[in-house]
Amino acid sequence: MLSLRSLFRLRTLFAVLSISSLVAFGATAVANASPKLPGSYYISLGDSYAEGYQPGYTDNSETLSGFANQVVSESLAHNKKLLLENFGCGGATTNSILNTVGCPAPAQNAPLYPNTTQAQAALNFIAKHKKLIGLITISIGGNDFDGCATSPLSCVQAAMPTMESNILKLSAKLRAAVGWKVPIIAITYPDVIAADWLTGTAGQAQAALSQQAFETLINPTLEAAYAPAKIRFVDVTTATGSLTPFTTTTTLAPFGTVPVAVAQVCTLTWICAKGDIHPQPAGYTLIAKLITAQYFKLLKSDPPNA
Repeated sequence: MLSLRSLFRLRTLFAVLSISSLVAFGATAVANASPKLPGSYYISLGDSYAEGYQPGYTDNSETLSGFANQVVSESLAHNKKLLLENFGCGGATTNSILNTVGCPAPAQNAPLYPNTTQAQAALNFIAKHKKLIGLITISIGGNDFDGCATSPLSCVQAAMPTMESNILKLSAKLRAAVGWKVPIIAITYPDVIAADWLTGTAGQAQAALSQQAFETLINPTLEAAYAPAKIRFVDVTTATGSLTPFTTTTTLAPFGTVPVAVAQVCTLTWICAKGDIHPQPAGYTLIAKLITAQYFKLLKSDPPNA
């Protein structure tokens, strides 16, 4: 029969062992716990708009003012932290994003992919961070019809089937990679050819044809190509005033009275000041706000069905 002293010693030993076991278990749990990512990844795909290009820079630092970086800032202001991975590449087309290896013109602080295509680089990143992708944006297609300024309707119409086919392929790959819950948002472009209105009668005819091309060909084709993968389409053309009838006018220094569509494209892009099609910071801000608004709408809605 155990003495009271022996029983006390046994109880003390069991208590010490129990405490030691709990400490050891806690240490193991901490050691095995994976560190939490302070946010989710945001993948920006596409062309120089996705990259954030502006003219007059030699180090690509201007891309930090692009819409992708501003989407990060806008989202953080609404308590949603996104970690940007900008795969955007200047000059990208719907063909090159799928088939051309490497990127000669990446964004500042961008992931490099010298041995694979832009699309595959993004898919590889998604595969490594499967449950950590929070948002994907796409800006692609503009360079598919960039050379159509002199014959907007016939040239654009000829470019649409290839553009649509490539976007269908890209969209399907992305949606299959991330599933149906991750928001994917695609944009179109402001109609910079509206600035040709300032050059006289011939330019005004070209501007009207370009407006028609966006309204009846480009934007409907883009929206239709993204739809099967449940990718939200953001109509930047309308939001920047590019489809406002040319009979609606305002004043813009130093040009005087001009159509609103012309004033808007001159103010939001570099087309009038530098002959460059890319947005000024204010233009990128507008695009970022449009994307962010759609992003938070998608977060609140039920995920789309397959």
